[in-house]
Amino acid sequence: MAQSPEAAAATRQFGDSVGGELSGGDDTFYLEQVTLDDDDDDAYQYETVELDDDDVAGEGEEDLDQALRTLKLKKGMAVEDPPPPPERPEVHLRAEVVDDFVRNFLRKMGLHGTLDMFQREWYTLQQEGKLEDEDIGTVPDVYLRNQHLRDEVKAMKEKMEKMEQIAQRARSTWDKFRKERDFHKMHHKRVVQEKNKLITDLKRLKKHYEDYEPTLAAMRKKYEAAMKEKMMMKLERDRLKGKVAALEHQVQQLEAIRPASEAEPTRTPKPRAQGATLPKQPRPNPNIGLKEEPRMVETFHPQTTNKGHDAGVAAVAHHPTKPIIATASDDCTWKLWTVPGGDLVMSGDGHTDWLSSVEFHPHGSHLATGSGDATVKLWDFRTASCSATLADHTQAVWDVAWHDLGDFVVSASMDHTAKLWDAVVGKCRATFRGHVDSINSVCFQPFSENICTGSGDKTVSLWDCRTALCIQTFYGHMNACSSVAFSSRGDRVASTDADGVVKLWDVRKVSELCQVYAGPHPANSCAFDRTGSLLAVASDDGTIKVFNVDTAASIALGEADETAEAHMNDLRGHEEPVQSICFEPVSNRYLVSGSSDATVKVW
Repeated sequence: MAQSPEAAAATRQFGDSVGGELSGGDDTFYLEQVTLDDDDDDAYQYETVELDDDDVAGEGEEDLDQALRTLKLKKGMAVEDPPPPPERPEVHLRAEVVDDFVRNFLRKMGLHGTLDMFQREWYTLQQEGKLEDEDIGTVPDVYLRNQHLRDEVKAMKEKMEKMEQIAQRARSTWDKFRKERDFHKMHHKRVVQEKNKLITDLKRLKKHYEDYEPTLAAMRKKYEAAMKEKMMMKLERDRLKGKVAALEHQVQQLEAIRPASEAEPTRTPKPRAQGATLPKQPRPNPNIGLKEEPRMVETFHPQTTNKGHDAGVAAVAHHPTKPIIATASDDCTWKLWTVPGGDLVMSGDGHTDWLSSVEFHPHGSHLATGSGDATVKLWDFRTASCSATLADHTQAVWDVAWHDLGDFVVSASMDHTAKLWDAVVGKCRATFRGHVDSINSVCFQPFSENICTGSGDKTVSLWDCRTALCIQTFYGHMNACSSVAFSSRGDRVASTDADGVVKLWDVRKVSELCQVYAGPHPANSCAFDRTGSLLAVASDDGTIKVFNVDTAASIALGEADETAEAHMNDLRGHEEPVQSICFEPVSNRYLVSGSSDATVKVW
């Protein structure tokens, strides 16, 4: 049977693999040479070949090379690694030119006449050279074009996102700069306002210091005159000492020659003054049953203004029965004035430092003053002189107050103590210790032996003068207490502090009744009117704020209407902080105030 060329090549390859023992005489290799006739198909005897499991498992998967490798392995022959598979040729699709694209399209659509016409005109233009390179170029692949456009779109989107991020950062930066600009603009406005305020304060201080120049000149003249008087008094003292020594020598000589029978007349000792005693029981308070409507403070306005001091007015007080007011000033003097005329009645100087407080005797016969020289002086109007100087305090005295009987004076000092003085003998009867900071204000409870103190330790305390012990301490202020005042009925205490907070305390219930706000400037002093319903507060902003404490208490208890308001009026007129105020005690007609601008106003 003749072999095909492919079979002969395969047989030759197999023979080369097995070795030369299977090769014939020529270049052809045979496994076994057998001549088969067409008629001998049925006479051939087939043998059964036993196959291993491995051979069966790989059947159908082996090619000719694999079969040769398996046969060599079984015979123990060396087997070479199979050659790597041949690389497949890459097929590149050439882009169609424009004329081929048109021809294929016309042929596809069966437009043969149009195709012939197109070819004739195309070749004619080509021979004439009227076709440009871009006219005869290739037709762009739509997929490549789409991909190219897609890449461009993607690149443009990325670029757009980057630009959006840049724009967002620029927007954030712009917002930040705008906020900083607004902050700096507001800060600049605040600085300008503070600068204008400082300029105004400097002008006011310059004016204030200019007012001190005449005072300093006058004080200098007084000092020179006092020094001259001192020198004259020293000379006079030396002269009197010499005269006294001469007289004593004469007396001794006369006694030496006097007869022994003459006896000296007996001298009877003068009785010593007995000190006053505190009553054991409180007196009836005539103001408890008082039925009187409070004044309409909405109509209050400055009636008279007196400027009789060279420095600020630290305290004012009204005479208990007469239309006379007393003022104490930083110029170390006190003065008495008529109201409303403003005529000077009397003045006194004796303290060596500024005056902080002034208070009339309940009978109007004496005056008590407290000073920065740590003394309390009692002045007698009948003799127009100082009747006693109380000097047990170690630091400045801030406030003084009279007992309702007029026999005792209480003082509050920077040395953290308050003292009870016997005005009859001029001695300290009791010292009240318990505060841990300066005691800034003190007052007596009307017609009783109890006093109230306000301290820089933010507390208000009640004391019994008979035992010098603390009865009760009120807590609630967040800053130093500057003033305390009892109502005329004696059942309420008002206290002010440096935050402008005014608290009203119920003495009977020993609790806080209500609170009103007079800030943000400090509240320097407070005073009740005769009815006990109105409370005036002297503020550091140069105003006097008037409150209705009955309405404030009703609001605090939730018993007042929604439209009720405790704040009634602000009295404006002083140019500098108001330091002290008091109501007229008899008819409750007007209000007196003293300020750091060295003026006293009657409202």
